[in-house]
Amino acid sequence: MTPDYDAVIVGAGFSGIYLLHKLRGAGFNVLLIDAAAQPGGIWYWNRYPGARVDSQVPLYEFSLPQVWRTWNWSERFPGWEELRAYFRHVCDTLNLWPDMRMGTRVDEARFDEAGSQWSLHLDAGETVTARFLLPALGFASKPYVPNLPGLDTFAGEWCHTARWPQDGIDLAGRKIGLIGTGASGVQVAQEAAKCADRLTLFQRTPILALPMRQEPLAEAEQAQEKQGYPDIFRQRRQTSGGFECQSLEVSALDVSDKERDAHFEDLWQRGGLKFWYHNFADMLTNREANRHAYDFWRDKVRARIDDPALAQKLAPANPPHPFGTKRPSLEQNYYEIFAQDNVALVDLKETPITNITPEGIETGGAAYDCDLIVFATGFDAGRGGLIDMNITGRDGLGLSQAWEDGLRAYLGMTVSGFPNMLFAYGPLSPSGFSNGPTTAEIQGDWICDYLVWLREECISAFDAQAEAEKGWTEMVAQAGAMTLFPEADSWYMGANIPGKKRQLINFPSVAGYAALCDDVAGDAYRGFTTETHL
Repeated sequence: MTPDYDAVIVGAGFSGIYLLHKLRGAGFNVLLIDAAAQPGGIWYWNRYPGARVDSQVPLYEFSLPQVWRTWNWSERFPGWEELRAYFRHVCDTLNLWPDMRMGTRVDEARFDEAGSQWSLHLDAGETVTARFLLPALGFASKPYVPNLPGLDTFAGEWCHTARWPQDGIDLAGRKIGLIGTGASGVQVAQEAAKCADRLTLFQRTPILALPMRQEPLAEAEQAQEKQGYPDIFRQRRQTSGGFECQSLEVSALDVSDKERDAHFEDLWQRGGLKFWYHNFADMLTNREANRHAYDFWRDKVRARIDDPALAQKLAPANPPHPFGTKRPSLEQNYYEIFAQDNVALVDLKETPITNITPEGIETGGAAYDCDLIVFATGFDAGRGGLIDMNITGRDGLGLSQAWEDGLRAYLGMTVSGFPNMLFAYGPLSPSGFSNGPTTAEIQGDWICDYLVWLREECISAFDAQAEAEKGWTEMVAQAGAMTLFPEADSWYMGANIPGKKRQLINFPSVAGYAALCDDVAGDAYRGFTTETHL
């Protein structure tokens, strides 16, 4: 049977858009589908007040010259509106729109063994078929809302930051209960504090936030800097996090206190995530080295908080977890808002939420009136969006069943028992540890090359070998065990979702990942079984 398409891509974020561009250029008949009304992936769904990226440009954009030469940013860390405009510019420049179907959801995807192809059932009742299924949903596509008793009785509005209404919510004059103080919680809090009648933040674990150091960008300045863009884009593929640089080669314990603090101070003043990815070599592997970084961070933050009791809650004397084992957020004035009369902090470690009432939120110690509850409670990272696609592989095996005992994936792109499926920016790849566009391009190039190779070899179907998948999954776990990441209850470890197996869900190095994938390709794509055309 001849399928409708060579490949169907699901998702119009960085990975999906890049895959569409690459596969079209390689002569494939390809369709991109996305439930959102506009491209942008996470930047379509996350449009809450203050939403902006934590990777500075030009790192956070495609390396395609025809795109960046004709685009200029207005600020160092763009907000969601500008990122949406950027994605429209990309689709215009590359003429991708004819092969995109926005506002269309995939309700189910099922592999047909007889035809070696996928059938995708869409929300409008239509079915399309494809030789290859390429989900590009991202690691943070399924929001997590905790099961709080009484939420269905709440008389006001509530929403998750990742499902903010497209027509917005006016925060002015509202009594807001904000649950969660991760990246989105910090960003909403900074905006809500400006205009809310009362903002109450419910904190389980203090966020170890870093200064953003936002800056406006002028076109003339960018025009001059673009001469160095090719080198920047080449360099980001050769680093651990997909940024312009990586950790130092020296231990934090092999320098003097003065030298160590001078480096900390330099990173602090430069802003962004540099304090995370350009710090000493052993910051994420050695507890003593890590504690030096935490103590520096703590002292910087405490200097901005007048109330000693509040300072202990926001920047405790002892670290709640090793610094950097939860992704740091970037802040602009987060620690200052708590000095305002309209802002309060509730420590959920002391007084957990017990109930949601029609009037608001109750804890073990008090009741807080709210007319708006905002959940900044993160995602079922890595697996959530893929499971929600209702993907069924060989022998009626659903992806949710395949992952009941934990995530497994060969190369962080394919699962044994699910032939002809390669997902981008998913579990056991760098994804959450990486600057997004960097990994999107690395995986997009590899997937395109592999599909070209299959075409040239007249191969109709491939599947990951179970042993190869097992080896990759164990390798990621072993790499994680060499770090401090397992010591934190983070989404990196799947610890934010009740019942989810505790395991490191991200490969810890972009450059290392790319080298391993290239090695597999150079060895005739070992680790796969294949079937040829009759």
